[in-house]
Amino acid sequence: MTRTPGRARTAGTPAPHTLREYALIADGERGALIGPHGDIAWKCTPRWDSDAVFATLIGGPGLYALTPLGRYVWGGYYENGTLIWRSRWITEGGIVECREALAMPADPHRAVLLRRLTAVDGEGHLAVSLAPAAGFGADRSQLPHRDENDTWSARTGSLRWRWTGVPEARPARFGHRGGLAAELTLQPGERRDLVLEISDHALPKAPDPSSLWKTTEAAWEREVPSLEHALAPEDARHAYTVLRGLTGSSGGMVAAVTTSLPERAETGRNYDYRYVWIRDQCYAGQAVAAAGGHPLLDDAVRFVAARLHEDGPRMAPAYTACGGRVPDQRELGLPGYPGGGSRVGNWVNRQFQLDAFGEALLLFAAAHRHGRLDADGWRAVEIAADTVARRRNDADAGIWELDDQHWTHSRLICVAGLRAVAQAAPSPSKAAAWASLADIVLAETTASSVHPSGRWQRSTRDPALDGALLLPPLRGAVAADDPRTTSTLRAYTAELTRDHYAYRFRHDQRPLAEAEGAFLLCGYLMAMAEHQQGNQAEALRWFERSRSACGPPGLFAEEYDISQRQLRGNLPQAFVHAIMLESSVRLTAPPGHSASRFAG
Repeated sequence: MTRTPGRARTAGTPAPHTLREYALIADGERGALIGPHGDIAWKCTPRWDSDAVFATLIGGPGLYALTPLGRYVWGGYYENGTLIWRSRWITEGGIVECREALAMPADPHRAVLLRRLTAVDGEGHLAVSLAPAAGFGADRSQLPHRDENDTWSARTGSLRWRWTGVPEARPARFGHRGGLAAELTLQPGERRDLVLEISDHALPKAPDPSSLWKTTEAAWEREVPSLEHALAPEDARHAYTVLRGLTGSSGGMVAAVTTSLPERAETGRNYDYRYVWIRDQCYAGQAVAAAGGHPLLDDAVRFVAARLHEDGPRMAPAYTACGGRVPDQRELGLPGYPGGGSRVGNWVNRQFQLDAFGEALLLFAAAHRHGRLDADGWRAVEIAADTVARRRNDADAGIWELDDQHWTHSRLICVAGLRAVAQAAPSPSKAAAWASLADIVLAETTASSVHPSGRWQRSTRDPALDGALLLPPLRGAVAADDPRTTSTLRAYTAELTRDHYAYRFRHDQRPLAEAEGAFLLCGYLMAMAEHQQGNQAEALRWFERSRSACGPPGLFAEEYDISQRQLRGNLPQAFVHAIMLESSVRLTAPPGHSASRFAG
C-alpha cells in the first residue's frame, strides 16, 4: 500500500553521519554508501571516478532514501561473504528490513541498485525519496515520466535512469530540485522490490528483480572463498569481500570509494581516493596470495603488469580504474563533509614513487609461487627490475606521498622485491643479476640511512622513525634477527605507539593523537612484526586492537581517532582491509615464521 495524500510528503536531506555508521555496497565498477536512515549518501556513476549522482555525504545534492516514519533504532549486517547489506530498523510498530545490493555481474555502463523492503514484524511505514542529480548536482534533470507499466524514467545530465517498484510515487521538491516521493505502508510479511538503474547508454528491457537477486547471490558465492584457515575467518572473508567489491573488470582496485573525507578535521588533509594506487593493488595481491592464491591475485597482476608494459620506468603511482591518467586536483565548491572540503582529482599524478616498483616485484613473485605468472608477467618483472637499477638514486615521494627525498622504506622494499624475484628467476643469469642488484641497493641504503643508534631512519636527511620501516623485514629485505630490524622495532614501539595504537611518524612536538589519528595499516604491521619476532601474545593484542577500530558494517578507514573512537579519512580504505586479511592469515603460522616464506 502507498499513501499519497495530495502532494507527497518529502523527508529532509539527511545530515552526514559519523563514518562508522555507513555501509558499503559495490559491484566492482562502482560503489555506494548507505547511511542509517536508509539514505544513499554517496554514489558515482557509471564508474568509480565519475561525477556523483548522490552526494549528500559531502554536502551535494542527489537523494535516494527509504526511511522509516516515526521513531526507530537502526542496525544492520552483511550476508556472510557478500556485500549484500541488510538495513534493519526497529520501529514503534515492528521491524522493517531493507536488503540492498548493486547487482552483479556488473555492467560497466549501467549501475543497478537493488532494494528489497520487508515488514519482518508488524506493519512498516516508510518515506521514500528519489532525486538523482548528475555532475555533483551541476547537471539539470528532466521531469520524471511514468509509462504504462508504472515505471518512472528520466535523464539527469548525460545519464538515463529508470525506477520500478513505487508506481504511486508523485513529483516532489527537494530544495530547488524536483524528484519523486511517496509514503509506503507494508503489511506484516509484505515484501516490495525497488530497482533503480542508471546508465550512460540506452537502457535495456526492465529486468526482473528476483532474477537480479539470484545472479547477484550466485556471483558472490562464486567469487569469495571461505578462508576458514584464517585467524578471524568471518572478518578475513569480509576483508576479501570488500577488496572484491572495489575491483573492476580491468583488474584495478580503487583505494577507496569516496573523496574528500578528512583525515583530520580542520587540517586540509582530504583527498580523492577513487583511483587505483599501484602500491595498494600490490598489497591486496600479496594478501590474497598469502590466503591461497585466489582470483583477485590474477586481477592485481594483470593491472600492474599492464601499467608497466605501457609506461615502463614512468609508471605513475596511481591510475583510473580503466588504466587512464588520474586527473589534476580541482575543487567542487560543495560544503564538504564536516571538517573537510570537496575536491576531485589527485596530485599523485605528478609524483614518482620508487617503492611501487619494489611492491610490483613482490606481487609478481607471489603470483609465481602460486603458478600464476605468465610470459607477460615475467616481462613486467624485467621492466620493474630495470627501473630499480636505473632510478634507485632518484628522490621519490615515498609511501606517504610527501616531499621528494631518498626514503629508506622505498629502497628497502626494492631490495625485498629483487630478492623475491631472484629466488624465482627463470634463468641463473637473471637470478644472479637481481640478487646482486639487491645487495648493492641494500649496501647503499645502509651507508646512508642507518641512524647512529643502529636502527633505520626515515631518509638520508631525516633521522626520525617511520611506521613504513616495519614492512621491509616482513617482506625479506633484511632478516628478522638483523640488529637493524630489532632496533627499529623497539624504537618504533617506544616512540610511535600508545596503548597498542600505532602512528606513522611524528609530525611535530604535539602528542601523537593530536597530530593525526592512529594509522590502522601500521597497527596490523605491528601485529605481523611481533609475530615474526616470536611474540605471539603481543601480535594478537595488536591484531585485536586494530580489528576493533571499525563500525557495525566492519569497514576500516585510513585512520582511527582514539579519543573520540571515530574513523577518519576516505572509506573504506582498501589497503587496511588487505593488510588485515594478510595478518589474519600470517598469525595462524608458528611464531617466528621465516621472512622468505612471510613474503608470500
